[in-house]
Amino acid sequence: MSKGKRLGNMIKIKEPRRPWEILQMDWVNGLPSGGDRGYNACLVIVDRFSKTPIFLPYHKDDTAMDTALLIWNRLFGTKLSCSTAYHPQTDGLAERMIQTLEDMTSIDASTNPTPAILEKGWNPKLPQDSLRKDLFDLHPKAASFKEILDKARQNAVRCMEDSFSYAKDKWDKSHATPDFKVGNLVLVSTTNFNNIKGCKKLKDSFVGPFVIKALHGENDVEV
Repeated sequence: MSKGKRLGNMIKIKEPRRPWEILQMDWVNGLPSGGDRGYNACLVIVDRFSKTPIFLPYHKDDTAMDTALLIWNRLFGTKLSCSTAYHPQTDGLAERMIQTLEDMTSIDASTNPTPAILEKGWNPKLPQDSLRKDLFDLHPKAASFKEILDKARQNAVRCMEDSFSYAKDKWDKSHATPDFKVGNLVLVSTTNFNNIKGCKKLKDSFVGPFVIKALHGENDVEV
């Protein structure tokens, strides 16, 4: 049985600065099958900034690719519908936009400037140019709305930093700073080992010793 403080101070991870910049996710398995597709699990996604949750049904045997597609389709509301090759009646809009994009970005290899520069002396405005304007130029109320939104987000960032400082101070009081070095011998706790046979009450609290091969962080080592 281990005595004294547990090793590992609280380490700050990257904090988001705006909604949906950093997501946290976990899976809930062992649910009864339901729905037309027999879903038996749930993927839980939470925005770390706004704490907005998303619950997506899925199958417990889904792969990482299935999960990525599930998130993509949910966030963008997409549904893949493939078309036959060389069939502009289906995706002609995208093909026509590709032509426009090529015209907008084309620069002759021998002259370097765009055709518009050589002909008119100036480049036409691009769609993204409107995004670079001041908000007041787009609409007088847009600037005040952005100011309110920015202040709310800045306040949220300060609250998250204060919350972490409080939690870290409380955590570190009961934990010791580790002093791991490559080559050290360490024991590994079996608290979260679920594949050990026999009586769990009588299992060893630690296994090893193991040699530390590499350090990946203050609290993260490879044995």
